Amino acid sequence: MIPTSSIRAAFTPTGRLRAAINLGNPILAHPTDDGGAGGVSVDLAGEFARLLGVDLDLVVVDAAGKSVDVVAADQADIGFFAIDPVRGADIAFSGPYVLIEGCYLVGAASPIRTNDDVDRAGHRVVVGKGSAYDLYLTRTLRHAHIERAPTSPAVVDTFLERGADVAAGVRQQLEADARRHGGLRLLDGRFMVIRQAMGVPKCRGKEAAIFLARFVEHAKANGFVAAALARHGIAGASVAPAGV
Repeated sequence: MIPTSSIRAAFTPTGRLRAAINLGNPILAHPTDDGGAGGVSVDLAGEFARLLGVDLDLVVVDAAGKSVDVVAADQADIGFFAIDPVRGADIAFSGPYVLIEGCYLVGAASPIRTNDDVDRAGHRVVVGKGSAYDLYLTRTLRHAHIERAPTSPAVVDTFLERGADVAAGVRQQLEADARRHGGLRLLDGRFMVIRQAMGVPKCRGKEAAIFLARFVEHAKANGFVAAALARHGIAGASVAPAGV
């Protein structure tokens, strides 16, 4: 992959690559001791900047919705998102590079036993505002009431504080919170597969979107994504198949 001058200009209108990094998804990014950010998405951003031959600036946010906002507002040149049609209005997505499970968590004594039990009248389901699973459940739940925590890492604390019936989120975050609090259990299975992709503002043009999609496919095929997952000790997430 060799970027042309037009490709480089499309991704770096400021002369540097600005990458939106969402710390609200611990599978993809995490804060570092020096106040910065690290993780799979940061590694991919760095590799893309290297390919373009430019310096990298991280635009760090704490929630998926904020990441979407900064890219859609042209305040960042690329971002890392779960693919969703609502977000696709302003952002051109690559294919997914990682697949993550969206799951439900309940209290240990809850009568809710399966995923099918969740969507019942009177049930309150807490989600992270603007997250992929918020968008998905908003479309699919017909009877349960959705309540929103400010960020995905705050979902379980909000669920407990409000005495809600169900917390929804990324499996790894829910598992960590269940260990932290005790007295909680995950329901078997998953309610969705979250397809994590890279994205660029649509205003940057079709050529830029195609180049970014090719970069992601290359990063999957050459083992870069798998190595990043291993390097950061990420379990429970899988590299997306080629061309998905």
